Amino acid sequence: MPELIVRKEGPIGRLIFSNPPKFNAISTEMWQDLPRRFAEMEADPAIRVVVLEGEGEKAFAAGADISKFEGRQGDRDVQKMHEAAVEQGYLSPLMCKKPVIAKIRGVCMGGGLGMAAACDIRICSDDARFRMPAARLGLGYNLTGIRRFIQTIGLQNTYDIFYTARIFNAADAVKMGLVLHCVPPSELDAFADDYARKIAINAPLTIRAMKLASVESLKQAQSPDMEAIAQAIAACAASADHLEGARAFMEKRDPNFQGR
Repeated sequence: MPELIVRKEGPIGRLIFSNPPKFNAISTEMWQDLPRRFAEMEADPAIRVVVLEGEGEKAFAAGADISKFEGRQGDRDVQKMHEAAVEQGYLSPLMCKKPVIAKIRGVCMGGGLGMAAACDIRICSDDARFRMPAARLGLGYNLTGIRRFIQTIGLQNTYDIFYTARIFNAADAVKMGLVLHCVPPSELDAFADDYARKIAINAPLTIRAMKLASVESLKQAQSPDMEAIAQAIAACAASADHLEGARAFMEKRDPNFQGR
């Protein structure tokens, strides 16, 4: 059963995506659980830093479990419910007043990549593989998510990973600034734990103030045309291309998009 596992080890709080048969694909229920679990970590005075990771050796998270949406992609109520859960999930590490580290091994794609980008710091194993496959699934990506990637890896790199939907490796992730540290798989656990403890021994109020100032500095002064963006995303969700993209993914074949 897909679930978000919670563990507390001294000053380190762990949130673990657990759906191993599907490379830890994130279910709607797991997205919905993220805000509550981050809030629990924030409220616990013993926890100084939160580590987000995937269960097992194969994946951080391989996006959303889209098999549950087969035949329902055009259902606007279902779409809105899922979008709200995903957006609140993405906001959870950003709004958490404690540092959040994404520990990435194996597959980190789609919603998993978006979730990693929402964390403060990313550490990966050198065999990690990344991908943003929205353009292969006919999906729209909202303004908040696009801003998050631009702020993290810059505009040109954001264009690159979204336009091409290519799989890129850990060396590419480091080069574009997505990942801060990259280590051999056998060293990832020890390295990430040591890094988390380096944070945990420092003054919590200083770190909290720094994170608050950083989050506030990223807010945009100008108001974009949210309605136009929402309409463009809704058109993606209701399109035949989105249905074709989902089916092609499930059938492990190349999609045949028609632009409608």
